[in-house]
Amino acid sequence: MAEDPKLLFVRMAARLSRETQLHLDQRHHHFRINKMVVVTISVLLIILAAVNIYYVRILYVNLNGIVNNMDSMHTNMQTVTVKMLDITRNVRQFERDMQHMDSITSHTAAMAEYMPSISGSMNKMAGNISVIDQDMNHMSQGMTNIDQRFHHMSQGVQVMRHNVREVARPMGSMNPFMP
Repeated sequence: MAEDPKLLFVRMAARLSRETQLHLDQRHHHFRINKMVVVTISVLLIILAAVNIYYVRILYVNLNGIVNNMDSMHTNMQTVTVKMLDITRNVRQFERDMQHMDSITSHTAAMAEYMPSISGSMNKMAGNISVIDQDMNHMSQGMTNIDQRFHHMSQGVQVMRHNVREVARPMGSMNPFMP
């Protein structure tokens, strides 16, 4: 027996309605999952942005501290350089004064005719004075080297200070945005 076309149509419409409703339910379910994923990712991105802003702020503060330390170091290096120049100048003067010790040695040789016991002591003193003169010469050269090294260090600190300022400058532009 042939089935009624109306019944077939009703069954087909019912099946189509069920399939459509199932599709709509699945679609609604997937939209809800997608919305939760998007909201979760958005919240994570907001938290990550807050952490990044916090770290940028800390970096800015630390870079300012580094720049201040570099400024202080530069000032101290300049002070040390001036003091080292004074020390070098004093050592050179002392070296010049030590050169006059030769004339003292010759005078003591004349005294040696009259005072034989002093002569032996003066000869030993002359040897010691020449050693001291050599040591003072070496010390003067060493002070000159130290002076040059402090000058180079001072220039290096000045370059580092400039470079840190160049790095810190972009961080300063973010100050209005920082808490």
